[in-house]
Amino acid sequence: MQSMQRHELEGWLRLTLTPGVGNTTARKLLSAFGLPQSIFGQPANALRQVTSEAQTMALRQTPDGLTDLLELSWKWLQASGAGSAQRQILVLGDPDYPASFLTIEDPPLMLYLLGAGKLASTGLADALVNSIAVVGSRNPTPQGATNARLFSKALGEAGLSIISGLALGIDGAAHEGALESLVTGSDRLATVAVVGTGLDRVYPKRHLELAHRIARNGLLLSEYPLGTPPLTANFPKRNRLIAGLAQGTLVVEAALRSGSLITARLTAEQGKEVFAIPGSIHSAQARGCHALIKQGAKLVESAQDILEELKIDFEPRQGFQRHLNKGNNEFGGLDATHGLLEFVGFDPVGLDALQARSGLETAELQAQLMSLELAGHLARLPGGLFQRVSPASAPDWHSA
Repeated sequence: MQSMQRHELEGWLRLTLTPGVGNTTARKLLSAFGLPQSIFGQPANALRQVTSEAQTMALRQTPDGLTDLLELSWKWLQASGAGSAQRQILVLGDPDYPASFLTIEDPPLMLYLLGAGKLASTGLADALVNSIAVVGSRNPTPQGATNARLFSKALGEAGLSIISGLALGIDGAAHEGALESLVTGSDRLATVAVVGTGLDRVYPKRHLELAHRIARNGLLLSEYPLGTPPLTANFPKRNRLIAGLAQGTLVVEAALRSGSLITARLTAEQGKEVFAIPGSIHSAQARGCHALIKQGAKLVESAQDILEELKIDFEPRQGFQRHLNKGNNEFGGLDATHGLLEFVGFDPVGLDALQARSGLETAELQAQLMSLELAGHLARLPGGLFQRVSPASAPDWHSA
């Protein structure tokens, strides 16, 4: 609804603010009486046919905070224009409201959008014809963060929009990779961040600069009114929107009890594909992915695995290497064949264990570890542990 009038906005905000009237009851009211303005003009007897006595009484009173929220939201909408990210509010029944949301549990009444101006002409659904959610742990391993970024970059270069939740860890890495996939002059919607706050806030604050870049080349989306703080309950709830927007979900790393598994479950319930990257049997962050694979998620080793499953044809840009043998010289470069890396392996390992495996003197071992770390082949973990990682400078669409 690009030309929403102030009185229309007031009606929708009043409906969402009315105490005791959730989305389910609101949808019943909209079905019975039409637009919110009509609902509030109904006599009490008519409202009682749809709502309880308490809800009827609440609907006939102006909710606290409506005037301030209306003013805030109206000014926010009016700030959209040339030289700034476009701002929209979509409501249930709007032609641009994502049809996929109509089939999820508890479709939101209102959607707040902040981002690329091309949405004004294409619409949200059309802009996300090819898209995938990339989710995972807020505390990933270095390899997990690298996987999220490089998979997202490779999938972005194949034309997919990357959808995630702007959280620390895997989400942030996924958004970064998606933004890196853009080429000059592209009008593709690189990434969508579905957030759990109002769009006048950024959480976590560490992602403020990332959120600004997403607004320029992608989209920030929220179902929550402006001014909504980062309430804990909002973040698991927003996962249904992440699953609803995307064609499928890739879980990069996840513990057995995590929000990422909620997103994966919702994706499967919607009849969409769930993908999971396997990891070390010793890593707690891999157990969620392994559980998903046991339950039928597709094990993926490369971006190509996902493209094939989604039946998306892609011819890589010139300069991309086709490593058909994914396990051969995966890291590339002379340092990748460094003998010490064979002793490190892909599981976290301590200095004492490395010294026992390699037979190197402490000073020499530490010097080689520092060299590999600076070259990007090794990551230093908490607790004095080391782990082998793919260098950030070697993205590849087959072994992302």
